[in-house]
Amino acid sequence: MPAGRPAKPVEQKRALGNPGKRALPGGGNLAAVAAIEIDPVDLDPVITLEAVFSAGRAWLASTDTVACAMLRESIEERSALRALVMQSQSTDARKALRDLDKQIIGQLSLLGFDPAARSRLGLAEVKAQSTLEKLRQNRGKDNA
Repeated sequence: MPAGRPAKPVEQKRALGNPGKRALPGGGNLAAVAAIEIDPVDLDPVITLEAVFSAGRAWLASTDTVACAMLRESIEERSALRALVMQSQSTDARKALRDLDKQIIGQLSLLGFDPAARSRLGLAEVKAQSTLEKLRQNRGKDNA
């Protein structure tokens, strides 16, 4: 039996102005995760994964080591499989690549690396820096 529609992340509810008017968790108990600013031109999946893991240290535990290792192996396998797809244009290899992509997204979600998983776990919320916060930060640098 289907479980129904997945819950909207708290971040999305706040951005929409909380249309359901239900109480949202307070921001005080959530760790703020900085928005990632990556240039999409030169994305190396393994280097990008290391940057994401360093951002996730706030909620990853030693019990996640095996899952993190499996995720890294999947991403390395994806790089090799993608190279094969680009060379051969094989539809079977392309299908295998898309299946592997779905597995990687699932692994990332289980580790709390998407907004819905973080809000479900009650761990962290992405907080993009507002213009006012940027101005205050720059003013603080000027005064230092």
